[in-house]
Amino acid sequence: MKATLSPLFALLLSSALLLTGNGLQGILTPIRANIEGFSTIAIGILGSVYFAGYIIGCLLSPHIVKRVGHIRSFVVFAAIASATILVQALIIDPLTWGGCRIVLGFCFAGHATVIESWLNDRTNNETRGQILSVYTIITLTVITLGQLMVGWSPPSGFTLFILVSILISISILPVALTVSMAPPPLLEVKLRLRWLFSTSIMGCVGCFSVGLANGAFWTLGPVFSRESGMSIQSVAIFMSVAVIGGALSQWPLGKTSDTMDRRKVIGICCFLSGIMGLGLTLVHGNSVTGMWIFIFLFGVFSFPLYSLCVAHTNDSVSCEDFVEVSSGLLLIFGVGAIIGSLLAAKLIQHGGQSALFLFTATVHGLTGFFAFYRITQRERVPIEERENFVSIAQTSPEVNMLDPRSEEQPV
Repeated sequence: MKATLSPLFALLLSSALLLTGNGLQGILTPIRANIEGFSTIAIGILGSVYFAGYIIGCLLSPHIVKRVGHIRSFVVFAAIASATILVQALIIDPLTWGGCRIVLGFCFAGHATVIESWLNDRTNNETRGQILSVYTIITLTVITLGQLMVGWSPPSGFTLFILVSILISISILPVALTVSMAPPPLLEVKLRLRWLFSTSIMGCVGCFSVGLANGAFWTLGPVFSRESGMSIQSVAIFMSVAVIGGALSQWPLGKTSDTMDRRKVIGICCFLSGIMGLGLTLVHGNSVTGMWIFIFLFGVFSFPLYSLCVAHTNDSVSCEDFVEVSSGLLLIFGVGAIIGSLLAAKLIQHGGQSALFLFTATVHGLTGFFAFYRITQRERVPIEERENFVSIAQTSPEVNMLDPRSEEQPV
């Protein structure tokens, strides 16, 4: 493992610094918007346009990297993101912030493309699984640390925005000073969404539903917890507890799905996520301890759903199609996240903050019923014909190349 990771140290360090800043800006933006009196709809739009920028970045950044290379692309994306977050601090305006969120989404997608394609180029079939695990652990850890940094200074000031800018800026240094050779041109992935839908309706519907729920949660969860009377530091803990719950449950739920019909695991997780959402709706504003317990369990059952849906879809295709399938599902997830942020914001506008998790509970509940309905319509893939579960992050299509189930190599 040491021999595998040593050449990647600079790249992983840059990734850790960058994602720490991303974690901080992700929670800082909705909190500051709430402090400034932005409407719930405006905050929802900020989330939607961020995910829209992220999708655009996933689609266009490979062309930028092909043109100028990995290191220059990383530097350009970091410089733009660092300046953009400072614009947010200087100009407190919903329209301006909307433009900034699109740019930030684009830049962070570009960074993910650079990092993940570089990691893939430095691995082989024997080490891809190890590298993917290390990268996933680093991602979840530093995003959590970034969220907890929101309590270091009042969000109403400039300090936290400057801190995000510093983290993004210094993330350039390890990559820019590395002596490792940059990788060759990136993978080109074709997307056949109609074929993907016909291959696995459950996988497509599941990823879209996960996008609806997770997009709403990441965009409006900080406002939900703050409006319940939590301190800024407690809001960070609230969001981080969900991430920790999801990280702890990925492997056991995934391995359980390897031994039975994955749709049953998806359906059960959806129903339990819905119950936790209803619990959060009931305890909102009444019990901080209750909110932490329910949000931990919400993360336990809801966050592995994306990887479970990807694994279920991959059960129905050959290894050479894994990258195309996972990339298409990532796009479907992103579209769901765009819509989910807006729908949840509209519901909150009419029903109050408790409508957030009422929305996620409805989405999860309906998806759970659909999963069990699909069991009656299609036989499961025999266990001996499946690949083992692998936890996949919703970052860029390039991360799918690290999936040890895939036999496809960069084109």
